[in-house]
This record gives sequence, C-alpha cells and structure tokens, in this order.
Amino acid sequence: MLHMQSSQTQQPLHDRLVLEAKRLKDEANALRPGAERDAMIRKARQTETASHINEWISSPGLRAPQ
Repeated sequence: MLHMQSSQTQQPLHDRLVLEAKRLKDEANALRPGAERDAMIRKARQTETASHINEWISSPGLRAPQ
C-alpha cells in the first residue's frame, strides 16, 4: 500500500509512484543492513516497476493487438 498524503492524491499515479519509491529508498538508506532494510529496498524496486508499467500502458504508442 502506498504511503500517500491528501495533497498527493491530486498528482498523476506515475508521479506518486516515483515519490513513494524515493521515500522508501531514503528510509532504507537510513536503516542498518538487515531484513527490514532489504524488504524496504525490495518494495522500492516494486514501486519503481509499477511506475514503469503504468508509464508503458498509458503511452500513446501502445495499441491493442489486431
């Protein structure tokens, strides 16, 4: 689940995902190496992937198969 504030709900999904990934990375970098840090880094990567997928599926060049 994304950590969102009410002001962020007005931003496009891609922007919210990018911000969330950055927040997660920053939090992970503040932690000592270990399971919690690894989980936070993994979640940041998943959020970045979601951002890329969202960008891809909403691109104007994407067309349905014929």
